[in-house]
Amino acid sequence: MLELLKGLLKTLFAGLLLLVIGVVVINLWILQKTHARIEHEVPLCAMQPVGLVFGTAQWLREGGANPYYQARMEASAELLRLHRVQHLLLSGDNRTRYYNEPISMWRSLRHRNVSDAHMTLDYAGFSTFDSVVRAKEVFGADRLMLISQGWHLPRALFIAEVMGIEATGCAVPDDGVEGEWRLRLREWLARAATFGDLYVWGRKPYFLGPLEPIQLSSP
Repeated sequence: MLELLKGLLKTLFAGLLLLVIGVVVINLWILQKTHARIEHEVPLCAMQPVGLVFGTAQWLREGGANPYYQARMEASAELLRLHRVQHLLLSGDNRTRYYNEPISMWRSLRHRNVSDAHMTLDYAGFSTFDSVVRAKEVFGADRLMLISQGWHLPRALFIAEVMGIEATGCAVPDDGVEGEWRLRLREWLARAATFGDLYVWGRKPYFLGPLEPIQLSSP
């Protein structure tokens, strides 16, 4: 019985070790494939017709403004003012009437003097995967600037590349919040899961819908 238990523990340990190695290898591969397309100085971000702004909560659970959200809004408005993008696609979660990321982004950008003509709201961006795929399949954008924190962009760029989207990443300032290490750890796991989404189980967006091409106008 003891030998059987030892054998089982060895098998579990070997399986766990292989899983960890797999996660690390996938992450290093994705980071290597995408790092050259990420710019960390907002004014230097490569020009693209559409900037895809990823939604996140406007407020922290413990109270106060979410610095990740604020940085995305400031950078998005600046990119439009600098003519680095012509249009902003605001993609986020709209799970309830009381939680609506696209509307929150729209209001924040309106307060930063961004006009409605330069914004399109995507209410079904329930995940990074959904936001990127819908940008092409619903909104007809095959050239994108992905706007988010630098640690989030490699996964988004990887999805875009597999989907045949010509994308670059614009990393917004990242002042960090307490417990940021949890987000970064989760991102490592999410990159590995995204590899499975794209190459193993063929994930599809939660909701697509009819084609609604973005109408571009000059900033």
